[in-house]
Amino acid sequence: MGEFVTFASNGHEAGGYLATPVSGHGPGLVVIQEWWGLVPHIEQVCDRFAAEGFVALAPDLYHGASVTNSEPDEAGKLMMALNVDQAVKDMGGAVDHLLASDTVTTSHVGVTGFCMGGGLALALACARPDAVSACAPFYGVMPWPNLEPDWSKLDAAVLGHFAENDSMFTPAMVGELESRLRAEGKEAEFIIHPSTDHAFFNDTRPEVHDPAAAASAWASVVPFLKANIT
Repeated sequence: MGEFVTFASNGHEAGGYLATPVSGHGPGLVVIQEWWGLVPHIEQVCDRFAAEGFVALAPDLYHGASVTNSEPDEAGKLMMALNVDQAVKDMGGAVDHLLASDTVTTSHVGVTGFCMGGGLALALACARPDAVSACAPFYGVMPWPNLEPDWSKLDAAVLGHFAENDSMFTPAMVGELESRLRAEGKEAEFIIHPSTDHAFFNDTRPEVHDPAAAASAWASVVPFLKANIT
């Protein structure tokens, strides 16, 4: 269903996986990878969104590098080595690529992401309030201490899905961010799924995957994006 594409990124070239609906057109959606890289699971998520009618693009923020689920230490190294400023530019390039395409029927895009990508989805929504009208992070806030978006610029509706037993992005951290966004007058709702672990949506990781929670989150996110990508 999908293909690899290249697009401009602030004077450079970036790439990613693009999945298009059978209809050939639909609302634009940027899908942000976990710390493993642009792996087949993320491509499959793009395909699932395309089956729901979205034009889904996952930018390759590691520029070709990736690791398997059995290499968390290496994944952590890749995440910490990520040039966050360049990543935001690459994500912005993905936004512009979608909006310039005649397959995208909306004047804004949505963004979703997982783990590291959840935090980056929020960062992109803050960096591009002109273009992002819906943000749906999964179990991710800000994994880098030096990345603190300007929350006042956020103009997207936000719906987040998080795990109760997440030691990386704890419910306390999630609650703090939700309160902060609401205090800023932002439209934000964060759902914490009971008895779930970090990465509960990732069906390639049976040790943490929770089919019921994943199905519930999907049933929530799809209509949210359709309603808020304008």
